[in-house]
Amino acid sequence: MRLPGPLVRGVLSPYDRASEVLFGLIMALTLTGALSVASATEQETQALFVSTLAGNVAWGLVDAVMYVLNEVLGRGRLLLLVRALREGGSSAELRVLLAEVMPEPLAGGLSAADLDAVRSSVAAHPALHAPARVQGKDVLGALGVFVLVVASTFPIAAPFLLIADVAVAKAVSRGLALALLFAAGYGVGRYSGVRPVWMGLAMLGIGAVLVAVVTALGG
Repeated sequence: MRLPGPLVRGVLSPYDRASEVLFGLIMALTLTGALSVASATEQETQALFVSTLAGNVAWGLVDAVMYVLNEVLGRGRLLLLVRALREGGSSAELRVLLAEVMPEPLAGGLSAADLDAVRSSVAAHPALHAPARVQGKDVLGALGVFVLVVASTFPIAAPFLLIADVAVAKAVSRGLALALLFAAGYGVGRYSGVRPVWMGLAMLGIGAVLVAVVTALGG
């Protein structure tokens, strides 16, 4: 069996990319949804584009910083796990530790000899003992997060800048948002082995519900 790979290879996983696109689209949709079709002026639509872009730039920076922080903290947790495995313990304790990095049924089925082999392999692997610090791939991943959040703004906000009729611009904006949500879900579904079309439709539903909730809460 040949596993499906990501459509675009890079530091970020398909799950990371889909979640960042979803986040960026929701941010843009909640801002553009506040524009009144009946009374909007040209100055208001231009200001809407600027404010939507600025808002997603700000949140893209926040999300990028949090991505780096999560990567470093996750690496620190892994280091603690490695130390605990190296120092030993009962078989039950070791199985609990290994359940963090492998399916629990598989960890629970390891024999005493298997556990000793894992402990010896961990102790002998130098890459597993590196201190938790920011790495180059973390910075690249953060840049990818920022670009995805900001880039998601343009298909939603650009129609208001390019199309004079606000009602048409709003319809085009919503259509592009739906297409991007479906595409993100389709890519994740293909990668995960879940039906791509159903996953795309699920992403559409999730996006619609989240936008409705954020709008109802005054976002």
